Amino acid sequence: MLRLVSWNINGIRSPLQGARYEEPSSCTAMAMGRILEKLDADIVCLQETKVTRDVLTEPLAIIEGYNSYFSFSRNRSGYSGVATFCKDSATPVAAEEGLSGLLATQNGDVGCYGNMDDFTQEELRALDSEGRALLTQHKICTWEGKEKTLTLINVYCPHADPGKPERLAFKMRFYRLLQIRAEALLAAGSHVIILGDLNTAHRPIDHWDAVNLECFEEDPGRKWMDGLLSNLGCESGSHMGPFIDSYRCFQPKQKGAFTCWSTVSGARHLNFGSRLDYVLGDRTLVIDTFQASFLLPEVMGSDHCPVGAVLSVSSVPAKQCPPLCTCFLPEFAGTQLKILRFLVHLKQDPVFKQSALQTSNQTQVHMRQNKARVRSTRSRPSKTGSSRGQKNLMSYFQPSSSRPQTSNLDLPSLGTFVTPKTSEEDMVANVVEGQAKASEAKDEKEIRTSFWKSLLGGPSPMPLCGGHREPCVMRTVKKPGPNLGRHFYMCARPQGPPTDPSSRCNFFLWSRPS
Repeated sequence: MLRLVSWNINGIRSPLQGARYEEPSSCTAMAMGRILEKLDADIVCLQETKVTRDVLTEPLAIIEGYNSYFSFSRNRSGYSGVATFCKDSATPVAAEEGLSGLLATQNGDVGCYGNMDDFTQEELRALDSEGRALLTQHKICTWEGKEKTLTLINVYCPHADPGKPERLAFKMRFYRLLQIRAEALLAAGSHVIILGDLNTAHRPIDHWDAVNLECFEEDPGRKWMDGLLSNLGCESGSHMGPFIDSYRCFQPKQKGAFTCWSTVSGARHLNFGSRLDYVLGDRTLVIDTFQASFLLPEVMGSDHCPVGAVLSVSSVPAKQCPPLCTCFLPEFAGTQLKILRFLVHLKQDPVFKQSALQTSNQTQVHMRQNKARVRSTRSRPSKTGSSRGQKNLMSYFQPSSSRPQTSNLDLPSLGTFVTPKTSEEDMVANVVEGQAKASEAKDEKEIRTSFWKSLLGGPSPMPLCGGHREPCVMRTVKKPGPNLGRHFYMCARPQGPPTDPSSRCNFFLWSRPS
């Protein structure tokens, strides 16, 4: 059996913090190893790793018993990124970063790119610059003993921000490029599995509030999935796409099967989410070899949960990892880097060399002139009245001439002072006067304290929501517009179905400016 798991981890270092908190003595490698062990898969595909190569550490990339492959964002740090961890028993024969082939190294690549004439080189480079796709190609053996090729496409598809129409166009072009590459691999005779975060809820059953969304079926991403997938999974339908949604093949009518929830509203508590993560296999592969397709909502650590599938095939490991494997990166390969690797040899033409030589000569002349000017203007002490030797320390303790001389005053002797005797009345008066002063000081302190308490009274109590009569929570408007930055109150309960009395009510109140 071959078990595959995909998980949008929302930062590969985020789940490790919880694991390291449970066992402070464990290192990052052990924490990552425990996560892989918990997922219990031969191949684990992670999305939204949010690491770039400069911050990738060896304990995170090199895990005993696994070989790993990373694709990084080349534009932004802490953004996007995917990674694939394969057990040594499922070592791929080839691995490649990106969908266009522009990032291929011509050594150990997957190949089969299809017709990409509709894309410009700049567009292909932009689509692959965010680290959203990683391909690994494996040899598998069916129960009949036949050896076949299986290509896994680990993808993190772009999110279409409603306020940025250019990102919707970017998302649809990424979808198009993904489909071209997958169909080219199918045409070359390889089985193909697309798994990861597609960032689209395909059917109304895959979204908690599809009935209230305008033009749900007209969404461009859903229309693209309609063309990519066959209707009703394994059953024959009116449309026969090249791929099958494996989860809907086994659970066609399962409601509440969500993989993503809002962490801000606490929607996971009441399962108020959507299904954005998929394991899509080509029709022949799903019908012949898929034994199960599952979700793992009990696994925490991200706003997504893992998804996966089980195939009735065995993996035939390669004898050596492909060159893209992290174990071959110079920083992890155990070889010392030379400083020459960071220097670039520049080829200078004769004109540039002559200009540089003249500039260097002029600079040296100016430096000599400046040194001579400094010597001439430097003050020289006179030979008379000065000693070139080191001063004596006692010379710093001589009395200063500017200090006024005190005159010899005749101070009275100690015997001339007489301590007067204090009567009993005087002692009582002093005690009463001291108590009055202490009372005045105490009253003054209380006045100051009450003044600052009235001035800095702290936040006012939270209003009660209308549905549950419970304290609200304050939120801030982040959407651009006239209300940007304003505070408001809303129900503090987690988001859920309107019919559930334990879910958030629709209470809303603007906060008054202080």
